[in-house]
Amino acid sequence: MAKRPTTPDPSASDANPVIETAEQSAARIASGKGQRTPTRKEREAARKRPLVPNDRKEAARQSRAKATEARERARVGMAAGDDRYLTVRDRGPQRRFVRDYVDARYNIGEYMIPVVVLVLVLTLFPQPEVQFYGTIALWVFFIIAILDCVLLGFTVRRKLAAKYGADKVEKGVRWYAGMRALQLRVIRLPKPQVKRRQFPQ
Repeated sequence: MAKRPTTPDPSASDANPVIETAEQSAARIASGKGQRTPTRKEREAARKRPLVPNDRKEAARQSRAKATEARERARVGMAAGDDRYLTVRDRGPQRRFVRDYVDARYNIGEYMIPVVVLVLVLTLFPQPEVQFYGTIALWVFFIIAILDCVLLGFTVRRKLAAKYGADKVEKGVRWYAGMRALQLRVIRLPKPQVKRRQFPQ
């Protein structure tokens, strides 16, 4: 009589489970076994993820350094009269011509700040006569400076008309010349690019 094949008892395998050592577990994790395989969409998203520096402080420091360098480059370019760094008000060949003409000229208005300081000092004197004459001198200076700026504006416009054509002179050049003439030469921006009496042609 043939013997029936015996089926394995599940309880027997549960009684003797296979124990995985720590070394085997580490090797399995390192080889990628036992982990879910990423989908194609996940792999493409990982490739498109931007590279972010691990050190955020270093990234912030580099960003600040670049911003400082850009500001310094813009400051130097503006001081030198480079059109790339100038504002719309200062840009263009006509504005450069006006700046050069004003900077080559001795302007009465550019001494306004020293005169104002001098008059303020005179007002500290107790004598009423000194204060009175100081105030009168200040008003006389203001009137002369304004007249000088008006004359400068007409002169600049006439020279621009002769150089570029009367119909091509930009608006506001007289005001632009007057405002620059009222500033001390050392604080003007863009910085003067010509010497005294070196008028543009």
